[in-house]
Amino acid sequence: MRTLLPTALLALLLAVQPLHARDRVSTLPVPPSGVLGVGEAQLTPRFWIGLQPQPDKVILSRQQIAAQNAALFAQDKSMHDLRKLPATLSGAQVREWIEDLAEAPTRPLYDVDGKPVAAATLKAIVDARALDTVPSSQKTRYGMVVRRAALRTFPTTLRVFSRADDTDIDRFQETAEFPGTPVVIAHATRDGRWLFVVSPRYAAWTEASNIAQGSRDAVFGYVDKTPYRVVTGAKVYTVYTREAPAVSQVELDMGTRVPVITDLPPDQPVNGQTPYAAHVVELPVRKADGSLAFSPALIQKNADTAADYLPLTPRNLITQAFKFLGERYGWGHAYDGRDCSGFVSDVYRSMGVQMPRNTSSQGVSPAFAKQGFGKDSTHEERLRAAENLELGDLVYIPGHVMMSLGQWQGQPWMIHDVLGMSYRKADGSVAHVKLNAVSVTPLLPMLYGKDSTFIDHITSIVRMRP
Repeated sequence: MRTLLPTALLALLLAVQPLHARDRVSTLPVPPSGVLGVGEAQLTPRFWIGLQPQPDKVILSRQQIAAQNAALFAQDKSMHDLRKLPATLSGAQVREWIEDLAEAPTRPLYDVDGKPVAAATLKAIVDARALDTVPSSQKTRYGMVVRRAALRTFPTTLRVFSRADDTDIDRFQETAEFPGTPVVIAHATRDGRWLFVVSPRYAAWTEASNIAQGSRDAVFGYVDKTPYRVVTGAKVYTVYTREAPAVSQVELDMGTRVPVITDLPPDQPVNGQTPYAAHVVELPVRKADGSLAFSPALIQKNADTAADYLPLTPRNLITQAFKFLGERYGWGHAYDGRDCSGFVSDVYRSMGVQMPRNTSSQGVSPAFAKQGFGKDSTHEERLRAAENLELGDLVYIPGHVMMSLGQWQGQPWMIHDVLGMSYRKADGSVAHVKLNAVSVTPLLPMLYGKDSTFIDHITSIVRMRP
C-alpha cells in the first residue's frame, strides 16, 4: 500500500497517451459500465465457481496453513510475534519503530478543504510523538484493540492529502486493526491521548481510547480462547444493547475471531435480551482507567459467522472475495472499508491465512510461494505467467495487488479493490473507467502509464498453494 502513491497510480491509469503496438485491442464486449467483458453474470460468485473443475478441493489444509503462518512470523520482518518480544523494551527499539514508520513531511500537504496545511501545524504533529520522552528501557506493556481502530502515521486525526483536489487518500492513514487484536503499547504522547502500538502486522499511532491495557496473560489468554466464532461476512455488528454500550453494535470485519461464552445460563437475559437466537461472544472493553476487561456481547445467529476458519477451497475464495464486491475503496482501511492489500488479506484471513499488511511486504514475503519478475523479465515471460494464473493467485504491480479469478475466454480475470481502469478501444483511443471499488476486470487489457500494461509491471505472483 505504501510503495506507490495511489493517486499516482490513478494518474497512470487515466493517462491519455498514444499507445504502442504491444497494447493490443481487446475484443471483449463493452457493456454500459465500460468495464470490458463484465456483465451481470460475471458479478456473481456463482459464475466463477462454475468454472472451477473442483470447487471444494482443499488447496491448503489447516496444518499447511498453520505451518505457513508460523513461517510468516518467523521469517517476515514486517510481522511482529508479540509473544516473543522481551519483557523489557529498549528505548532504541521503540524509537526505531516510530521513526521507521515515517519521517517529518517535506512535501506540501493539503487538508480536506484543499487548503495547504501550515508548516507549524505539521511540526506540532511531528513533535507530538515526544521522542525525547522515550525511556532508555521500559517494561513491555500489552493491550487489546476494543473497537475498529485507525492506525495513523502521526498522533493526529487530521486528514492530509498530496493534492488539493484529493479528499480520499489520507496520507496519515496507515491501516486499521479490529477488536480483539493484541498489541504492545510502546509509547504515548505527552497528553496520553495517543499510543504508539505494535500489532502482529503493523506499528503505528492510534487513539488511546481504542486500546485497553492488560496483562500479558489476559491478552493472550483471550486470543487463545476456544470455542470461538470467525466473522465470514464482509462485516457484522453485535446486537444493539442499551445496557452495555461498550459492546453495542460493534463492527467486526471479515476474519475477526471472537471467543464464545459457554457457561452462562441459557434462560437468562444477556445485555437485556434473550441469548437463544444469538451467539454469546466475549469482547474486550476499556474501563474508565484504561484497563482491560471483558464483556459478553451478542451476534445474531443469522449473521455471517462460522464456528471455525473456512476451508481454503476455490468455492470459499470466490465466495469470500465477492462479499466485498462494490465496497468503496478505502485507503488504509478507511471509510470502514479496505484497500487492495487489505482486501486480499481479509479474504484470506477468513480462511486462517495470515498475510503482511502492505503490498510491498506481501509481494516479497519469504513465507509465500511466488514467482518474481525483474527489469530483465520480458513481456512474453510475464504474459505466459499471466496466462497460467490460477484462482487465488495474487498479482502484484507497484502499489497494487489483484486476486486472480482464473482463466475465462482464454485470458486471466481479476477481482481487486482498484481506483480505475484504462484500456485501448478499437479506434485506438483510450477508455478510462473510474471504479474506486472492489471490482471484476480482465487483466490483459489493463493499461499502466503511457505505453505499457499491467502485465509489464508485474513484480511478483504469490500463490497460496503447496
